[in-house]
Amino acid sequence: MIPRLIAPRLGDALADRPVVLVTGPRQSGKTTLVRSIPGYAYITLDATAPLDAARRDPEGLVAGVREPTVIDEVQRAPGLFRAIKASVDRDRTPGRFILTGSTSAMAVPQASEALAGRMEIITLWPLSFREVAGTSGSVCDMLFDNEDLRLPGGPAVFDPAVAIATGGYPEPLRWSDRRRDAWFRDYVQTVCHRDVTDISDIVATTALPRLLALLASRASGLLNMADVSRAVEIPYATLNRYLALLQAVSLVALTPRWSNNIGLRTVKAPKIALVDTGLASHLLRLDADQVRSGTLLGPLLENLIVMELRKDAGWSRSHPGIHHYRDETGREVDIVLEGTGGRIVGIEVKASASVTSRDAAGLRMLSERLGNRFHRGVLLYTGEVVVPFAANIHAVPYGALWSSG
Repeated sequence: MIPRLIAPRLGDALADRPVVLVTGPRQSGKTTLVRSIPGYAYITLDATAPLDAARRDPEGLVAGVREPTVIDEVQRAPGLFRAIKASVDRDRTPGRFILTGSTSAMAVPQASEALAGRMEIITLWPLSFREVAGTSGSVCDMLFDNEDLRLPGGPAVFDPAVAIATGGYPEPLRWSDRRRDAWFRDYVQTVCHRDVTDISDIVATTALPRLLALLASRASGLLNMADVSRAVEIPYATLNRYLALLQAVSLVALTPRWSNNIGLRTVKAPKIALVDTGLASHLLRLDADQVRSGTLLGPLLENLIVMELRKDAGWSRSHPGIHHYRDETGREVDIVLEGTGGRIVGIEVKASASVTSRDAAGLRMLSERLGNRFHRGVLLYTGEVVVPFAANIHAVPYGALWSSG
């Protein structure tokens, strides 16, 4: 088992909350993580008998629990949330229940309504670079804490095309391209057939994979709903429902636009990201060599880095918000991290081994606009050395940043 860097946060949550929900994509390692915690009984709603009991008599199932218990795939029996609420209202002992689900809690109204204030939600994404490499620490904290951006050790080897095509799901991580492709094919079918059905009455087994593939082809682009609706020939209203479902089952994540006006973040176009670039590569029928030589290397690399930062933010102290920036003239910065006190770290993603000061133009623009709020700008590239472009703007190799302790 590869140690998960979010495990200490799970331990902290169990020490003071009666219920902890571990959510995230199917096959990201949730069950493995929670079953590694000693002292917990285990019930899975993937099994017929417990699922039937949970749906028919959720109060009876919860009443029969006499010790700290894991309930796996809890979204399959939404009635359990109110039964658990009644139980923990009688006994608020910390760590009584660990729930896992392959569906966002926000997509199951019973969860958010019944367990508000009683439950902590932890998202477990597929494996990060640091977890695979066995490196501890947080990139987000390094970017916000380290004034001089001194990176210990030398740059690690980083092949962006291989990283993109492989992805981070634990099971197929070290498989051959052919076996990994078969795994992803079954994965998409399982999520679209079962997980979507668990939370909706939609049966769209052909439309959802088709929409997902189109979104993969537009990774790191601005989401234009009208254009997507025309491209996949799905009515606009239906498309909104489908997109919400793809987010709920953790296949798609949207990166909102950053603005000083918080209200604008919800009305301006977000950027599209697939939760895993290995899945995106499968949907686009690309292996590492095709990613390397094709036109999608840059967008998929940005997608990869956005998701790495989402993973990292989950266990970081800084826990920054993750956005993108685009001004009224079209000038942009790929990724904007907003930390405590409104401090900003800007990140540009380049699929190149050589960069010039022109590549840092967006970061300089953001620095000038924000003044003292702008903490640092980082231009990520595939080279080997840290290059300063200004006092607080540096070009940094991918490998050096993600392998540093």
